[in-house]
Amino acid sequence: MSRFQTERSILQELQFPDWEKRSIRVLVKRDDLIDPFVSGNKWRKLKYIIELALHQQRLGIVTLGGAYSNHLLATAAACEQFGLKSIGLVRGEELTAESNENLQRCAAMGMDLRFISRDEYSERYEKERQEIWKQQHPDYLFVPEGGATYHGLIGCQEIWTEINEPIDHVFVAQGTTTTSCGLLLGSDEKTTVHVVPALKGFDSLEEMRPLLYQFLIDSELVNDYLNRVVIHSEAHFGGYAKATNELIEFIGFCKRTLDLPLDRVYTGKAFYALMKALESEEFDGKTVLFVHTGGLING
Repeated sequence: MSRFQTERSILQELQFPDWEKRSIRVLVKRDDLIDPFVSGNKWRKLKYIIELALHQQRLGIVTLGGAYSNHLLATAAACEQFGLKSIGLVRGEELTAESNENLQRCAAMGMDLRFISRDEYSERYEKERQEIWKQQHPDYLFVPEGGATYHGLIGCQEIWTEINEPIDHVFVAQGTTTTSCGLLLGSDEKTTVHVVPALKGFDSLEEMRPLLYQFLIDSELVNDYLNRVVIHSEAHFGGYAKATNELIEFIGFCKRTLDLPLDRVYTGKAFYALMKALESEEFDGKTVLFVHTGGLING
């Protein structure tokens, strides 16, 4: 679609003395530069979802997220751009559209915010609950939390069409697994995919498996792909949206020294895992890609 352009997502090469000595190249796919509101991987995930809603002549999109959800903001912005309405089911019935800047931005872009109980929100993965939401909004396309859909996966897979050189390792922050699954499916069979869950205790492989199966329709083939995944599960810094002084200082160091802005929820933790991993000799002489998934406006 003409307005889903990604030219601003440059490939930035980082310079660090230790890497130069060991012939390590670190490249960053700056998807955070694509759009200030439809940020990073959200642009990738929403591309074909928006196209589907337009093709089906839906009034708009109904989706859900927390009070600080980048996905809600991205959906509100994308729908506004394409002339679609948007409804956001927000976790926490005590909230209002004025509770924080993120919700205020969503409302300003025309999103109809509906605040639901935490109990109802906790059922978001259950088919029965999703069917209720679909029936309540029959003229809208229902999109799960974070844009975790087949169409979102296809959009994330397209990142590789903008990388014109061999990549040995790719690192990415992981939330709903849509981006990491897309990167895995689109990668060369010699590429190792490193995922960094933002949630403490997150079972990455089991969460990735059903989304990959939608695409591959073969359990053995899914396992073959997952054999190329390395999980860095200890970089959560206490859990989702939590941060320590060490993380905050690390983010400041990356901005000053590497000219790389990062957020506290996803990319800061993922790049921390990358830096720790690069201490190993196995990366000597390798080319490493870091996919910057955005999120800076709320991070």
